[in-house]
Amino acid sequence: MEKSNNRVLNELLVNLFHNVMDAEAKAVITEEFKDITNNDIHILEAIGIEEPKSMSRIAGELHVTVGTLTTNMNSLERKGYLTRNRSTRDKRVVLVTLTEKGRKAFFHHRDFHRKMIHTIIRDLDEEEMK
Repeated sequence: MEKSNNRVLNELLVNLFHNVMDAEAKAVITEEFKDITNNDIHILEAIGIEEPKSMSRIAGELHVTVGTLTTNMNSLERKGYLTRNRSTRDKRVVLVTLTEKGRKAFFHHRDFHRKMIHTIIRDLDEEEMK
């Protein structure tokens, strides 16, 4: 029995996702960053390097609850990747900022994605890029 196009496309996308996640884990979780997971690195990416972000905003970007995020934040803070501080304007709001160690991991992860994209597009001509 032949698979439907949707089913084949779904399998291709799932396999691609898993392959990228595996490649990312191997490239990003190096000796220097062996104390964090792929999930942790994506949390650092969501925090970003701009202004401090609230826990609720980060949770929203990651599509998780603040409670779920808190567990990961505790671990990342203990390992020195981020700091959390109460907002001076609203004490209910917790703002998160990357430390120097967290920023280093952020840039390391960003470089992996830049290299991955470059590898994919380097041999494409203009028409293929479209």
